Amino acid sequence: MHACTAALAWVWIPIVVWAAFAQTVRNAAQRSLTREAGTLSATLARFLYGLPCAAAWLLAVWGGQGGGALPGLAPGYLGWLALGAVSQLGATAALLRAMQERNFIVAITWSKTEVLQVALFSALFLGEPPGPWQMAAMAVAVAGVALLSRPASGGAAPQGPAGRAAAQRCAGRAAAQRCAGRAAAWGLASGALFALSAVGFRGAALRLGPEVSPWLAGAWGVLWAQALQSLLLGGYLALRDPVGLAATGRAWRLSLVAGSMGALASIGWFTAMALRPAADVRTLGMVEVLFSYAVSRRLFGEKLAARERWGLLLVAAGLVGVCAAL
Repeated sequence: MHACTAALAWVWIPIVVWAAFAQTVRNAAQRSLTREAGTLSATLARFLYGLPCAAAWLLAVWGGQGGGALPGLAPGYLGWLALGAVSQLGATAALLRAMQERNFIVAITWSKTEVLQVALFSALFLGEPPGPWQMAAMAVAVAGVALLSRPASGGAAPQGPAGRAAAQRCAGRAAAQRCAGRAAAWGLASGALFALSAVGFRGAALRLGPEVSPWLAGAWGVLWAQALQSLLLGGYLALRDPVGLAATGRAWRLSLVAGSMGALASIGWFTAMALRPAADVRTLGMVEVLFSYAVSRRLFGEKLAARERWGLLLVAAGLVGVCAAL
């Protein structure tokens, strides 16, 4: 029993690393989809096309545990879940807007300011404040984010096919500063909303109680959250932008990649937050910055300045620190 408990105490770490990897793939697919379908339509694809994957995972977990009764949808649970779902929806849209203003990794790193915000929200709303060593590790990682996110000159500008439109729009010192400012604003908004979504999803998992396994809690939450997100945003686009809605259908292959990887990422986040406080999960989730660096260089052909590479090292040091503080 003790060995099983010890294993469960650490299993959230590989789950978070997987979720961060899947989220990086999803972000890359959504960035490409944004050019074809627009920001809101690309956001919808992340939820709508992920529903089959979420439903299949729930069936697999439920069957693997021998069937039985599924968790209910009590008002308290639905309230926390709705907070997480709506906040995540807004955060995804804000992140895609940030990507349109600056390169892929800089937009991602701005959104990662969420780690300090989720620590604050978790302490206020859930009574789960991080310890002093965890706060120190978060501060180191966010310092790396600050280095990564400062406006770059010369070689750090967006490069390659995916960055040409942004580079042309932000040509010149004044235009570059405006683009950096808009990217910062959208990135910070994305981070705040991602922090609220983490708190909402953690609150929902706590509402289910210890009698529901973290695997089932994660699968149940992902399915209902994505159903709500698809209903809200899909209904809005059907009324206000049917052309954009149809564009996700025409780009179904890319939409399917974004949706399925988004669902797999969400399954990981939900499961991990059923096991650990949201601040721990989202801080370790900053490993996504390292994955995004690889995507930024290899897929989009974007280059980083030496200062930004130092920022990546600080982010990595913060991740090591938060694991050592557990």
